[in-house]
Amino acid sequence: MSDGLYTQLLDLACGVFLLAAVLVLWRHELAAIVRAFALQGVALAAIALLLGAHEERGDLTAVGVALGLLRAGVLPYLMRRATAVPADGHGGEEVRETQPLVTVAASLLTAALLTLLAYAVGRPLTRLAPTPATHALPVGLAVVLIGFFVLVTRRRAPAQVVGFLLLDNGITATAFLATSGVPLIVELGVSFDVLLAVLVLQILTTRMREAFGTTDIDDLRELHD
Repeated sequence: MSDGLYTQLLDLACGVFLLAAVLVLWRHELAAIVRAFALQGVALAAIALLLGAHEERGDLTAVGVALGLLRAGVLPYLMRRATAVPADGHGGEEVRETQPLVTVAASLLTAALLTLLAYAVGRPLTRLAPTPATHALPVGLAVVLIGFFVLVTRRRAPAQVVGFLLLDNGITATAFLATSGVPLIVELGVSFDVLLAVLVLQILTTRMREAFGTTDIDDLRELHD
């Protein structure tokens, strides 16, 4: 793979990675939010695969395949199950996110500001070792910030879980772009922890819905009061 093609494909994957995080802020339907997260998982896997192909490292290629299976397949599947509400015992209906604490327009504006902040913070880091990967480093930082923003502004528990997963994806992408990948055993360990956390959160979400009929955090606060 030529350096020019590698740079273009890496920039494309990072662009899709950031766009998926913005789509999570834009959409209210939980099913659409999960699809955006799955798209981000594909982009994250592509980043790892491109780094592995460019540096001819089989471990990075294996990590990219594992990331694709977990973050674009297994985790979105679990999230879809968590966002499906039984209807009359014969199927399911998609759950809409209640009005978030911040409007869509304000959320998108905040995402733009957080992205600019990430580029301002990441500029000194890219100057230390200017490569196509480090030049894309601010994208990972921006997704970390956007994921935290989603986590604190969404009202439904499943949407907050997606915010947590965006945060983790951003940290993973930052590690890949800053260090040209992490050891396979480390990534597998982190991914296992994330999978376990999602399974626990799915169980808690299901129990919340069965006990209170909702996963809206504000409604649960009202019940507590």
